[in-house]
Amino acid sequence: MRIDIITDTFAPDVNGVAMTIGRLVDGLRNRGHLVHVIHSGEEGENSPRETSTRFLRMPGYKEVRIGLPRPVKFRKRWTRKRPDVVYVATESPMGLSALQAAQSLGIASIAGFHTCFHEYLEQYRLGGLKSPMLGWLRKIHELANVTMTPSDDVARTLKQHDFKNVQVMGRGVDSSLFHPAKRDAELRKSWDAAEEAPVYLMVGRVAPEKNLEFGLKSFMKVREANPAARCVVVGDGPIRKKLEERFPEVHFAGVMSGDDLARHYASADVLLFPSETETFGNVLLEGMSSGLITVSYDYAASRMHVVDGRNGLKATKGNEEEFRRRVEAAAKLGSWADVRREARLHTESHGWCRIIDTFESSLEKTAMQFGSAKPMKKARKVLEFETVFLSDLHLGTPESKTSELLDFLKHCRCKTLFLNGDIIDGWALKRGTAWSKRHTRVIRAILKKSEKEGTKVIYLRGNHDDILDRFFPMNFGPIELRKEAIHTGQDGKRYLVVHGDGFDSVSTRFRWLAVLGAFGYDSLLSINRIYNKYRKWRGKEYYSMSKRVKEKVKSAVSFVSQYEDQLIEFARKRGCDGIICGHIHTPEDKPVGSVRYLNSGDWVENMSCVVEHADGRFEVLHYHDFLQRMGGTSHPPITEERVSEVA
Repeated sequence: MRIDIITDTFAPDVNGVAMTIGRLVDGLRNRGHLVHVIHSGEEGENSPRETSTRFLRMPGYKEVRIGLPRPVKFRKRWTRKRPDVVYVATESPMGLSALQAAQSLGIASIAGFHTCFHEYLEQYRLGGLKSPMLGWLRKIHELANVTMTPSDDVARTLKQHDFKNVQVMGRGVDSSLFHPAKRDAELRKSWDAAEEAPVYLMVGRVAPEKNLEFGLKSFMKVREANPAARCVVVGDGPIRKKLEERFPEVHFAGVMSGDDLARHYASADVLLFPSETETFGNVLLEGMSSGLITVSYDYAASRMHVVDGRNGLKATKGNEEEFRRRVEAAAKLGSWADVRREARLHTESHGWCRIIDTFESSLEKTAMQFGSAKPMKKARKVLEFETVFLSDLHLGTPESKTSELLDFLKHCRCKTLFLNGDIIDGWALKRGTAWSKRHTRVIRAILKKSEKEGTKVIYLRGNHDDILDRFFPMNFGPIELRKEAIHTGQDGKRYLVVHGDGFDSVSTRFRWLAVLGAFGYDSLLSINRIYNKYRKWRGKEYYSMSKRVKEKVKSAVSFVSQYEDQLIEFARKRGCDGIICGHIHTPEDKPVGSVRYLNSGDWVENMSCVVEHADGRFEVLHYHDFLQRMGGTSHPPITEERVSEVA
């Protein structure tokens, strides 16, 4: 699927929404989906797959960005590169304009409800605006086909306020990152925490809506009874300075991420989570995964994952006295060893994989149900090979099957790629055939495999690209130019790799006749193309005139047989166990005595190549078989836009 995600917060931001979207984006990309993120702020390291946009900072809360509307740019982008579905994560003016553009273009959309903005207003003494804010949020979400929220509590509240098509998608935790083994004695010493002393931890934005002040007051009751107790706050925000002045006994560590954050979790003993305005609360799962005693209110993530007294402690939402009692009880660390162990065990089965499954399924169903575009195909897997041998692409001719070739290159990975001659058809170009953008995209796709995937590319010249003779041998970066090569397979056998035109007496002795024959072959293909349009209109399958000629004309059959015999004998003289060639556009895999003969065919009619698997097996692979192995039985129509996407 092609998916566009619009959000006001994204990596390197450190908050729950940015972390969640980052996990979802990585998961979808790993499954082969084309995901583009449009976000406010600076571009990240994956900038080719991201677009940053203008924003304003919230007054008095500089960490929060508000994306500005961009309706014209959304419409222009989605008219040119139409996504299958749009996911809008934040309800800013940018998010609103994205939903409006998607609706006007008939593009399916999902709006995420990640933050309870209406609940925050009371913390900022703006409770009178709660109802208008909820109405504003409802209006935005009415533009989306589906509203997705992380917990049953929030879903129930939204339905009570007439939000439509509300679905729940929970959250996961990286239990390999957040692990009790990350406990750091030196870090605890920096907090002046004795080995047996309880260390309380709070993680999140240092802002009024997180209720941190109440959490710190609850901790101070513990400290009165046990002066050795310590408290650490991880995060930053608008009231940090105020809290630092009011609670000098507390260590404010600032923003943490990755291993640093994991060490802070594991080096503490108790996680305080006093917030009452969460849609979920990712920090609760992170604390449980780190083996902490968690103290929280019974809603959102706590209601979904915490069993009071078994894998954590929780109080009735709004009951501050009950929460304080749980905070004080948690100081008796020796009483909660089983709780800490159960918390860790619970999170081990709540990774991100299932969450990404749910998100992927919702995106697909929404796109199919509400999108006006054609039904989507599931992302096809990428096939892994040790080596791929391609020949006779004949780029520069109208008959070159560039669309299928680009699709093959996109969905395969290999350590070595042999381009075994006649890749660029210099003869056709000399005759005046037009080089088009689709031919350039094939070259770009090959260079991309070399530069970004680390594929070693070996280009062996053929008779149609014999202009390269003057450059042999030559290397530029990971790409090598040669006349022939010896390939040692995974099975330990030696294979001679050569285009094969040197064993065609017409090509070597009567070049003028070979050029004339090439012209005749191209003319036959042109007639064949027109004839097959007629056959398609009649509902009949593709018919190859040139194949029929090769099968029926005795001299052609004799030529192919003699050609194969000469190459096999040449390989035997070179002490090789096999030969891999092209040239005659006839794919083949057969043993002749002790020598194995492999011909990769072409990408004009046969659409075939030779591939070597990791276990040492060689085979001739046709494009239609390649599609079936990826889970697709037919190739999607490829327009100029689709070709650009594949490249």
